[in-house]
Amino acid sequence: MIKAGIIGATGYAGAELVRILLGHREAEIVWYGSRSYIDEKYAKVYGNMFRLVEDVCRDDRIEELAREADVIFTATPQGFLAGVLTEDILKNTKVIDLSADYRLKDVKVYEDWYKIEHKSPQFLEEAVYGLCEVNREQVRHARLVANPGCYTTCSILTAFPLVKEGLIDPDTLIVDAKSGTSGAGRGAKLPNLFCEVNENIKAYGVSVHRHTPEIEEQLGYGAGRQVTINFTPHLVPMNRGILATEYASLQKVKQPDGTLAIPTEEQVQAVYEKYYGKEYFIRLLGPGGCPETKWVEGSNFVDIGFQIDKRTGRIIMMGAIDNLVKGAAGQAVQNMNLMFGFKEQEGLALAPVFP
Repeated sequence: MIKAGIIGATGYAGAELVRILLGHREAEIVWYGSRSYIDEKYAKVYGNMFRLVEDVCRDDRIEELAREADVIFTATPQGFLAGVLTEDILKNTKVIDLSADYRLKDVKVYEDWYKIEHKSPQFLEEAVYGLCEVNREQVRHARLVANPGCYTTCSILTAFPLVKEGLIDPDTLIVDAKSGTSGAGRGAKLPNLFCEVNENIKAYGVSVHRHTPEIEEQLGYGAGRQVTINFTPHLVPMNRGILATEYASLQKVKQPDGTLAIPTEEQVQAVYEKYYGKEYFIRLLGPGGCPETKWVEGSNFVDIGFQIDKRTGRIIMMGAIDNLVKGAAGQAVQNMNLMFGFKEQEGLALAPVFP
């Protein structure tokens, strides 16, 4: 049994970490960190935890927590962990960061997109990007994991096999993604009020959303070169879920008769099967399969489908996740399982919730 601490336990991602870890047979929570609710009972903040969690919220003193916990989850705003992380902390515990502080390897790119100074760039090279299905072996040996963003998890996993195998031109990739309002966090913000969101859908962060360089960097590793994409997120009036619809031009590949032509549905599906066929948390819907957020809600699954448009020579790839589970807390626990040698599905064999 390992001891886990959570800093930012009263945000949406932190609360989802609590929910998942309560059902984990190999981990116990020893620290519910929350700067806003110090000394208040956690179950008072989240009534669904009544009689399940008796602890009170503590502060965010990560140095003290590092001496008590085997792993620390930081579900905190950008800049928090980068401002406090030290070598002494990493000598005492493993850290899984749900912010963007260590996702981007180029400190200048981070500072340009997030508009803050990075206080500990010395850890950027060591940090492992925690996209489990792509970087599983590196995660196993990591002491610092950068948990991917929600949009990025869905967007990267949906396109990665086809980028890696050269079936699509990644520079033609357009990612049109839609998220429920929990993706914006629990803080009170005017654009997220009920009357602003209900019966409405809107694009935001057009051409400037901070997940763009993260998607580009990771797909660039797959392509073996720098990649530039268009990414547009939208806010939709639901609590949870992300649906990414991605468009790209197909590259001609060699056919059985030796000619070059755009890939067939069978060839595309074979590539997805090559990368994800044995992945427990990725469910391939095949050609014509259209993922829906309601079929992944509350789970750590990623549903992926695609459709080839022969008229335009393009492919439409579609992916759906729960932004708080696979897009945040679930993936963080999946990373923890890998880091400590637990069964990867431990605590995460959660059937999607419906209705």
